[in-house]
Amino acid sequence: MPSPWPHNGLVNRSNDGEHDRSVTRGSDFLQLDPADAPPGGLADWLAGRLRHAIADGRLPIGARLPATRVLAAELRVSRGAVTEAYQRLTDEGHLAGRGRAGTIVVAAPLTPAPPTTGPARAASTSPPDPAAPAPFPGEQFPGEPGPDVFDVLRDLPARIDLSPGLPDLAAFPRAAWQRAERTVLRDLPAAGLGYGDPRGTPALRTAVADWLARYRGIRADPAGIVVVAGTAQALGLIARVLARAGIDRIAVEDPGSLGVRQHLAHWGMGTPPVPVDAAGIRVDHLRATAAPAVLLTPAHQFPTGVVLGGDRRRDLTRWAAAGGLVIEDDYDAEHRYDRPPVPALRSMLPDRAFYTGSVSKLLAPALRIGWILPPPAHLDAVIAEKRFADLGNAALPQLVLAELMNSGEMERTLRLLRRRHRRRRDTMIAAIAAHLPTAAVHGAAAGLHLTITFPGHPPDSLNDAGLAAAALQHGVKTHPLSWHAQRPHPPGLVLGYAAVPTSAIPDAIAALARALHHTRSQHATAREARSSASHRSR
Repeated sequence: MPSPWPHNGLVNRSNDGEHDRSVTRGSDFLQLDPADAPPGGLADWLAGRLRHAIADGRLPIGARLPATRVLAAELRVSRGAVTEAYQRLTDEGHLAGRGRAGTIVVAAPLTPAPPTTGPARAASTSPPDPAAPAPFPGEQFPGEPGPDVFDVLRDLPARIDLSPGLPDLAAFPRAAWQRAERTVLRDLPAAGLGYGDPRGTPALRTAVADWLARYRGIRADPAGIVVVAGTAQALGLIARVLARAGIDRIAVEDPGSLGVRQHLAHWGMGTPPVPVDAAGIRVDHLRATAAPAVLLTPAHQFPTGVVLGGDRRRDLTRWAAAGGLVIEDDYDAEHRYDRPPVPALRSMLPDRAFYTGSVSKLLAPALRIGWILPPPAHLDAVIAEKRFADLGNAALPQLVLAELMNSGEMERTLRLLRRRHRRRRDTMIAAIAAHLPTAAVHGAAAGLHLTITFPGHPPDSLNDAGLAAAALQHGVKTHPLSWHAQRPHPPGLVLGYAAVPTSAIPDAIAALARALHHTRSQHATAREARSSASHRSR
């Protein structure tokens, strides 16, 4: 069985050879990849893709296209080819230049083009015990983390916090948010301050539908989107809907997010583990669990970083067609650096997949805004659960976020974050090579974290929870990989880099190297003591 853990100490930037390119070419916008264009026909190809997107509604009238220089830079093609494609659609009457407002869609073809189909691009099950003891006895991380482990970890002081899951919070677009707030409050009628639709405001649901069409390849009706208080609430609503349908088990990736397992367990769901290898989740093992549903992170598997490969996607489609349900957690798909975009599973499985996303990794977790796109058969049940959970999210932040998305500020923030995150990722990889040369790095092509393992050290020779505790004593906070695994896995650490100043990263990795040396010395001393005691007993 192939393993997601390479043992040569090299960076695993992508699990799919098709995507393993030294120079990335591709854009999240409409999932464009110039490799699909015929030789010498780049402008024709691009104009055709844009024309089709306008025809099928992914680019509705009023939508703004990326600036030609921005799209050309993302595709790594000449700006002239992009300008020519835009000009052709302008001459046809589909686009219009509006000065500083950019290039806008003003008309759609009279006969919509048919949708394209084809193969996808390769791209402990028990609930936690509320009475469990405090999760950090002394200065040691627990072997079995309790339900409040992340709350406790956040409160622990550390010089440098490498906990995964946070974007660069200092990059939050405060001025743009304030401008959007002023715009919303200026134009909002008094009736807009009352109770609203439990699905969320129409403005945000429309903005999210446009975002998903442009950047995740999903065609969604705004009426089929439910705005929620982040992915955590999304999981709770989905779990309750499935429980009412008689489902009490949701298979999960292993290794996979401890926090996700804890949320599902809280709502009474068993979480049978399914192994992940270099191509993603093992669908054959998923079948063996007989679980009726599975939760996946296919675009950037947490924590290994692998992408669900094309063959696995097709096998998963067959599993879903036989009655299985997929919950797709698209938690950080927009953050990618060294590979083309990967389409969302929901685009392949519109009737069998719950799609969840949020702005926690794009802007800030503090906003508590996310969304669910349920399968049509479960939409009404999700809306009912949301209605009786809280009558719907607060409307004002939704309207401000919609304004931010419609104004183009979200795209600008994402481009800024990508540049910063890439620099921090590269700095962390270089620091690991310098201070932890025997470590293997995983998941570097995308996301907000790296995972490192230690080839040559069997799982029983290095306790990664002890290593994380030693790192905390050296002033660095991180997650042991064992927290996120239900079955035995190589020891390792999950290292977030996005929220850490670039200048602090080398110091953090050097501290981890000291912690590793300390942990190994303690292990060797304990082993010698056991050997000596055994010898005396004989």
